[in-house]
Amino acid sequence: MKIRQAELVLLILLFTIGSVVSGQVVVERSGNKVVISGVAYYIHPVKKGETAYSISKAYGIKVEELVKENPPALYGLTEGQTLRIPVNSVTDAESKPAPQPVKRQRDEVNFIYHTLNPGETIYYLSKLYGVSDNEIIQSNPGMDINKLSVGTEIAIPRRKFMSDRQKFDIPDKKYIYHKVQKGESLGTIAQIYGLSVKELRKENRDLRFPQVGDYVRIPAAQAPVVQEVVAEKSDTIPITPVEVVKPAGKPAGYTKFTKLTGSLDVAVMLPFFFKENADRIEIDSSRMIKGKRIYKEIKRPDDWIYPGSIDFVEMYEGILLAADTLRSLGLDVNLFTYDIKSDTNELTNIITSGKLADMDLIIGPVYSNNLAIVSAYAREAGIPVVSPVPLYNNSVLSGNPNLFIANSSLEVAQKALARKISEFADHNFVFIHADSLDADEDVKRFRSMIITELSAWMPFEEIKFRELLFFSRSKFDNDSINRLGHALSNQAENVVIIASEDPPVISETIMDVHGLLKKNNVKVFGYPILREIDNLEPRYFFDLDMLLYSTFWIDYEQNDVKQFNSDFRNKFMTEPSEKSFAWQGYDIAYYFLSGLALNGKDFIKDPSIHRPDLLHTDFDFVSKSSQDGFENQKLYLIHFTKEFDVTLAEEKKQ
Repeated sequence: MKIRQAELVLLILLFTIGSVVSGQVVVERSGNKVVISGVAYYIHPVKKGETAYSISKAYGIKVEELVKENPPALYGLTEGQTLRIPVNSVTDAESKPAPQPVKRQRDEVNFIYHTLNPGETIYYLSKLYGVSDNEIIQSNPGMDINKLSVGTEIAIPRRKFMSDRQKFDIPDKKYIYHKVQKGESLGTIAQIYGLSVKELRKENRDLRFPQVGDYVRIPAAQAPVVQEVVAEKSDTIPITPVEVVKPAGKPAGYTKFTKLTGSLDVAVMLPFFFKENADRIEIDSSRMIKGKRIYKEIKRPDDWIYPGSIDFVEMYEGILLAADTLRSLGLDVNLFTYDIKSDTNELTNIITSGKLADMDLIIGPVYSNNLAIVSAYAREAGIPVVSPVPLYNNSVLSGNPNLFIANSSLEVAQKALARKISEFADHNFVFIHADSLDADEDVKRFRSMIITELSAWMPFEEIKFRELLFFSRSKFDNDSINRLGHALSNQAENVVIIASEDPPVISETIMDVHGLLKKNNVKVFGYPILREIDNLEPRYFFDLDMLLYSTFWIDYEQNDVKQFNSDFRNKFMTEPSEKSFAWQGYDIAYYFLSGLALNGKDFIKDPSIHRPDLLHTDFDFVSKSSQDGFENQKLYLIHFTKEFDVTLAEEKKQ
């Protein structure tokens, strides 16, 4: 008997502790009375979040009595379960419903408001919003944190930015900053540091008439000429600018040619899925008769194409049209097509057979493992290889001087974004990513690039930069948008940076930012893949006045684009979409074949000597060294205006 009582006491304690940790709901007494065996009882249906402790408090009885009348409650309560409570045991004093939290006047400038969910505590909210638990307690005077009810509105203090948990390396001392004082101009500042106004302007883009409090960037090697000024330089912080890979010089205009000579052999190695496309019968198992599944052979339509091959069939169609165009100029183009998927055996057999030995150009393969094999072979044979699709990274270029990546890697986009973001150096930055383990090298690299670029244009300690770990709406429901609202500043302009290629991260963040536009001034930057997100309403891009980098830009008013669409329609009975690989196939074949025909091997060593007018890009191939391959650096800055126009934005010269 004593053991049973001890178990009961332990469970009572667990009920009590559980009610404090998870938060109490307001329990309403039931008005439903019944008489069982001559005793009157209230019949109480258990609602979500209610515990034995909270119900007993509402009726003014002890937990022991509740469990005694309802033995199953000893092992926990479930929603919908009914409890019987003796009417004559209920006391008036304890039966009053729990008092509702006092409604305070809302101050949305300095606070955001979080609605408490089951299981959430003050400590949990402090970690969620990046503030201390003491700050939350002080922001909610009179609140008993041990008796928080589900649904209680908690005030969370806003912070202008948060950089405590980021530990950034301060760059080398190549620059210092001079804080402009009253009466100073570029002329007087230049005189202090022994510079010309022209030199000073070169180091400080767009700063012609500095205002008091502005920072002017000075090369660290320039010691002040006037000794007295040295003691006043407490507002200077050493900094290093980001190193930018400079592309080789290009012709001033497009390369013009009306006639080509010679003959070129091209191997096209793409995953066409010939075998899968040859299977013209499919099995339909959708019907059931008397509980048995019926299998029926169905002939596929004549125009059916295996889904995995559609993009690459379109790319090949673009290559065919480019070959036709070049043939019309006199160049003899011979295409050799190979169906190369992810399996390396077939590719190895082709190489060992010697079929690639006489090729002048190889387009493909698309899978990284096969691309590495082909590029290693081509390096020894002196054959240029073009990777026609985006790769996970550009490491394959190392030691492969004949390899060309036609689609910019994420690293190229990150560099361009970091430079663009630095134009808003005085803004409040919110850096959003989903790297909860701090293991994503792409996120780390991008963050470092941004900090370095920002540090090149303002003092390091003045940068307002906050990281925000992404959580889906399914986790935080309506309070998801509050987390972002907490990171934004109401007093300054904001820049939200989405450091993810994951569609859910991009979509939900864009929707949350859009929902906060009325209260905050926000600019949004993200990776080029943002343009390919299909489940977002187009108006989000326009309402956000978004600037977006893209690997392509098609001007449908150009004559060559009109001609390409016409030729494509006549030959293939359809037109390519804006995102079709057909444009890429045409531009790659036209660029490399015309470059080889005009310049031979010199073109492979220095592709910058050739700049034909292409359809959807303007290849800008750059190599890190003479021993490495080339990567296309060309990106277009596309502007989605509030007037619902999509235009090319002007880039500032670096």
